[in-house]
This record gives sequence, structure tokens and C-alpha cells, in this order.
Amino acid sequence: MKLLRRKEGPPLDSRLDALLEAATLAGGRLPDGVVGSARAVAERAGVRRSLSAEHTVVALAGATGSGKSSLFNALTGTEVAAVGVTRPTTSAVQAAVWDGDTGAGPLLDWLDVFTRHQAADAHDVTGLILLDLPDHDSIQLGHRLEVDRLVELVDLLVWVLDPQKYADAALHERYLRPLSGHRDVMVVALNQADRLPPDAVDRCLRDVRRLLDDDGLKGVPVLATSARTGMGLPELRALLAGRVADRRAWASRLAADVTTAADLLAAASGSSSGAPPEESAAGETGEPDHPTAASPGAGAAGAGVGVLAAGREIVRSAELPEAVPAGDVTARLGRRLTVALEEAAGVPTVLEAVAKGHRHRAVVATGWPVTRWIRRLRPDPLRRLRLGTSTGAGSGASTGVSTGTRDGTRDGIESRTRSGAGGGATIAARDGASEVERPAPRGESQEIVGRTSLPAASAVQRARVETAIRDVGDTAAAGVPGPWAAAVRRAARAHSGELTDAVDRAVGRTSVRATRQPRWWKAVGVVQWLVFAAMVAGALWLGALFGLDYLRLPELPVPTLGVVPWPTVLLVGGALAGILVALLSRLAAWAGGRRRARRTARALRAAIGEVGAAYVLQPVEAELDAYTRFRAAVERARARS
Repeated sequence: MKLLRRKEGPPLDSRLDALLEAATLAGGRLPDGVVGSARAVAERAGVRRSLSAEHTVVALAGATGSGKSSLFNALTGTEVAAVGVTRPTTSAVQAAVWDGDTGAGPLLDWLDVFTRHQAADAHDVTGLILLDLPDHDSIQLGHRLEVDRLVELVDLLVWVLDPQKYADAALHERYLRPLSGHRDVMVVALNQADRLPPDAVDRCLRDVRRLLDDDGLKGVPVLATSARTGMGLPELRALLAGRVADRRAWASRLAADVTTAADLLAAASGSSSGAPPEESAAGETGEPDHPTAASPGAGAAGAGVGVLAAGREIVRSAELPEAVPAGDVTARLGRRLTVALEEAAGVPTVLEAVAKGHRHRAVVATGWPVTRWIRRLRPDPLRRLRLGTSTGAGSGASTGVSTGTRDGTRDGIESRTRSGAGGGATIAARDGASEVERPAPRGESQEIVGRTSLPAASAVQRARVETAIRDVGDTAAAGVPGPWAAAVRRAARAHSGELTDAVDRAVGRTSVRATRQPRWWKAVGVVQWLVFAAMVAGALWLGALFGLDYLRLPELPVPTLGVVPWPTVLLVGGALAGILVALLSRLAAWAGGRRRARRTARALRAAIGEVGAAYVLQPVEAELDAYTRFRAAVERARARS
């Protein structure tokens, strides 16, 4: 029979990596304070782990008059903490170290705790570092800041409660409830229990348990203690000894911090305004939160939201919805975007010019040589639009492309095409000192074309393009949390100013292929010249015969085809054959023009679709992919072992 085991979550290292990945993906999309908080947690975890895994830092925290210092003296077996009536009594953090200061020095330096004492009895608690914190409700702002700073860092928190003030809203709403995710590294001691009747102690413990359950701290140990009588001290020492011996309190604390930081990222993602939580967080009691000091070793990232501030903002874990699959967006709206771009680019005009240009060039190449020069006097429809004219070729050079003005700039933005080391082209848009590169549409580096002379898009056509781009962003952002939805919409519009030039280049590039002459044109041209040569030969032959007759010279024998002389056959037959071939060629050119227009339409649709994908759809898909990876990273960081 198989034993059912509890499924273990990912290790701490994996969760830290996931948190860093989520913070990296959230950069520029979520508030800097939230992102900095996640990075600070990861950095703090590395520092804490490198200092000492053999020591457990336990802090006694509580309100004024709760008896923290008396409990500290009782646990250490010394009288190092001052006990008195004047408040606040504890003004600086004190540390009691079991097992001397060996190995604990760097850890206490990192905590900025410099008042250190040797505990009297190190039996069974080797590796314990006990801190006596100032009052969290002290009238001195510096004391409150010191409490908040160390609450962010210590491995285990022992909250010392006063029987008369254990239900204080400041304690529950500013500390216990925000730290509900740290229940595994918290202990509650109802101190000075000797002042209560025995039956009242049980009632107070039950009431404390009820309040803790309401705060989300189910399962947190609650002990009744008295430093004066020693009540509950053996149980508290045994509990601390067990946590110290386990050597996992620091890891549990870091794991809880990772969960809180991941929850904060999720909560910031679900914020519709995107405002940093630290700007809106305020205590439930109506008084504004005092600033939380930056954690030691956090560096620049320490300016982020602290664990306490995050817990005050996060009431419950926000679930991140799944994003719309990127392929669905492309399939549903890619066609609509392409149609709008085609209309704005004047594709119908291009197709009409392709059909007419094909017929025009066919007549020039295959028409009757006697009259084809007349066709040359007519303008070429494609050349009038500057279509099918390549200004350069080659994939190894960097060539400037005009984007609306002669110097290659437009509104301070320079667009250029260049080939990469692997032959793939990239498009760079430069505005000032910053430069952003993205893959160019297929074929961009094959042929470099200038601006066409197509009519500018009308206001209606531009509005349709803008509507199509907005629809792409809105559809892709459907169901995505606020800041990420805004990033998706920004990505859809990020390169809208470059679309006109990119589509124009695509039209010009595709039209180059639409002007290639069919091989049969050359063959028919040769036939026409042969027929024309026969007609000229017949005309010259008849002219010679006419000259001989005019000069009354003897007539030369003239061969005949039946009864018709060969010179006449050559002249008349050549003329008729030339005209017939020209008519047949024109008919074939008319059909070929329609066929070429259809092929060009497909090619233009594909080329413009690639431009729309490169400039609109791919940036949107990249944002959706970033959100999907962010969501997965947050879920991995939240997973508890």
C-alpha cells in the first residue's frame, strides 16, 4: 500500500529566481516601488543566506508597557535590559547572543545592532540571537522606524502583548494583519498573565486566538507568560529552542517575504490606476503610515515597498487572469488590419495601374513596329506612380530610405534598412539618442525602393487604420489586468507613425516583381520584327520593280505564289501578319494584366500583412507573452513548499 505524501512546492532558490524573473518582466509596466520591492527581497535573501545559516534572529516586539524588556532579561538570565516606569524605556535595540559572538558578528552588523550581550545560559539554544526592540507605539518616531526596519529583517517575531491592550487596533491593523503571510515565523506571548485571575487567563487566551484568526494568523502559537513568576517561560524557551535547532526559521521568513512580494506584484497588476501602492497606503486607524526604512544590503532596490507596507495594501492574494492567446488576436484582427492598410496604401489604385501598365508595356514590346512608337508617347501607369522602379539592390549594404523628405527624415525620426550579420534585415527607428530595432518584414533587405507617388490616404482611410490598430490593442488586452492592458495598447500603437512609410516601401518592393516581362513578349517581339522585315523586303522589291518599269528597262522575272507575285505577298502579308500578331498579343496582354493584377493583389496582401504583423501584431504578441511569463513566474514565486 502506497503512503500518500504531501506534495512539496518548489525550493526557495527556484522561487527567488521566479520572483526576479517576474520583477524583470514587470519593469516599465508596474510601479517602480513594487518592482524594487521584489528585487530587494531577492537581494536580501542572498545576503541573509550568505551571512549565517546557523543563527536564528528572534525579536521581541510589543507596545509600551507590555514587559518586553522584563521578558528579555528572564529569557537571557541577565539584567541587561533596563526596566522602569518611564516610557519609553528601550531606546536602542539590544541583542543577546547564545554561543558567544562567534559567527554572529557579521549578521548583527548587517542588522545594524551594536549593543550585544552574552546570554547566561547557552544550553539547548545554541545559535539563538534575541533582540529587544523599542516600543512599536512609541512617541519617538525613530523608535517606530527602528521597529519597522527590523520587523522586515528578523527570522522570527515574538509579539509580546499586554493583557490590557492586546486588542489594540494599531497592533493588529499595522502589524499583525499585514504580516498574515508570515504566520510560520510568528509567536504571540500574552505577557504579565500573573496579573489576571486564573480563569481570566484562559478567557484572554481564547480572545487573543479569535483576534489572531480574524487577522489571518491561524495556527500561530499563543502562550501566557510572566517574567516575574516564570509562568510560561519554559514553554517559550522550548519553542524557541526547537525553532533554533531546526535551522529553518530564516528560510521560512524569506519564503514568506517572497510570497508577499509576489502578491504585491499581482496586486499592482490588478490595479486599474497603476498607482504605486506606497502612495495610497494608509493605516486603517486613519493616521498615515510612517515611512519604512530601507533594508540593509538592499542597495538601490531598497527604495521599494517594504513587507509591512505591502501587507497593509494586500488584503488577499490577487489572482491573475489568463491572457487571450496571441494567435487568436492575429487570426481575428490581422485580416481587418491588413484590409485597412491596403485601403490607406491605395492598393486598388496600384492594382489598376498594374493591369494597365502590363497592357501598356505588352503593346510596346509586342505591338506592330509601324505603330508601336505611338504607344511610347503615352505615360506608363506604373512609372507615373513610381512603382516598379528599384533604386538599388543588394543585401550587404546599408542604404538610406526616404520617409517623406529628401534628407531621409520625417518628424525627427530616421528610418533605415540594413542587413544583419546573418543576412536578416532589421529596421531601426531612431529618435534622438535612443534607438529601437525590430525584425524587418520578409524581403526588406532584398530590394531598396524609394517613395511611391501614390495619393496620400484620406482622413477616412487613416481613421480606419487607427480604428483597426485600436481594435487589435483592445481585443488583445481583454481580460488582462490594468497596467498590462495599458502596455498591450501602447505596444499596438507604438509604431503607428512608421506604418505609412513601411507600407509604402512594401508596395514599392512588391510592385518591382509586378513589372517583370513575360518571356513570350521577347519571342513575339522577334516575330514582329521578322514580319516587319518581310514587309520591308516586299516593299523594297516592289519599289525596285517599279523603278525598272519607270526607266523602261527590261522586266525581271518575278516569282509568284499562285497568281500573286511574291513582293506583294511579302508586303501585304507582312502588314496583315503584323497587325494580327499585335491584336492577338493585345488580347493576351489584357488577360495577362488581369492575371498579374490578381497575383500582385495576393503579393501585396502578404507584404502588407507582414508589415502589419511586424509593426502592430508582433509587439502586441510580445506584450502578451511577457504577461504570460510574468503570470507563470508570480505563481511559481507564490507556491509554498
